[in-house]
Amino acid sequence: MVTSRRPRRQISLRQREGRTRPVFTTYGTQVPGVDLSELHGYLIVIEGADGSGRTTECQMLKDYLEVQGRAVLETGLRRSSLVSEQIDEAKRGNVLGSTTMSLIYTVDFADQLENKIIPALAAGHVVLADRYIFTLMARAIVRGASREWAEHLYEFALRPNLTIFLDTRPEILLHRVFSRYQSLDYWESGMDIGLSRDRFESFYRYQDLLKTEFHWMSKKFDFVTVNANRSPEEVHRDVRACVQGLFGGTRIESFR
Repeated sequence: MVTSRRPRRQISLRQREGRTRPVFTTYGTQVPGVDLSELHGYLIVIEGADGSGRTTECQMLKDYLEVQGRAVLETGLRRSSLVSEQIDEAKRGNVLGSTTMSLIYTVDFADQLENKIIPALAAGHVVLADRYIFTLMARAIVRGASREWAEHLYEFALRPNLTIFLDTRPEILLHRVFSRYQSLDYWESGMDIGLSRDRFESFYRYQDLLKTEFHWMSKKFDFVTVNANRSPEEVHRDVRACVQGLFGGTRIESFR
C-alpha cells in the first residue's frame, strides 16, 4: 500500500530537446561552481530503516530502469572515497560522539554529491540513492540535535525528484535484521544514546524515535510512503508505479 498526501512540486520544469526535464534546486545554499540548470538526470531516493528492504528495492529498481534504457548510478551512505573507511573504523570502536558523527557523515555526503551525484546528473543519468540526507537528519535529531540545526547542515543538498519512504513496523524490522545478521548493530539499535541496556529494547525504542522523525520529514519534504511490511515483489510494484509517474506516466497518489 502506498499512502501520500498530494505533494508540493519540489522542482520547476523546462523544455529540453522536446521533452520536459527537471531543473534542480537545493534546500537553500547554492553549490559553488555548479550550474544546476545543466543537470539533466533524475535523483530518486529510497529511504527507510535497516530491514525495510531498501537495498533489495534499489537493486530491483536499478534492474527495471536499465531495462528501460536508462543509465543508473547507485549511491548511499559511507560510499565516499574520502572518509568512508574512517567512518567504519570509528564505528567499530564505538568512539564517535553525536555531533562528530553528524559532521563526518556530512563530509561523506558532500564528497559524493560533488564527485558522484552531480557529474552523473550532468550526464543525464538516474541517480538512485539508498538513503540520503533524511536518514542523517533523523539520526542527528534523535541524538539531541534540533530539527533546525539538522536542516541547516544539509541546505546544500539537491532536492530529489522523488523520495520514497519504506514504512515498516519495528517488530518486522527486528525479525528481518536478526534473521539476516543473527545480531543487532550497536548504532542501529541506538545503544550509544542510552535508551536501554537491553539491545532488543533499545532497538525498538530507537526505531520508534526514527520513525517519528521520518513522519515529520515526510510532510515537510514530500515523501511518498510505501507500506514495506509486505513481500519485495509487492513493494516493488508500488515503487515502480511511482517511478513511472516521475518519467511522464500517470502520477500515483495512493493505492487503496
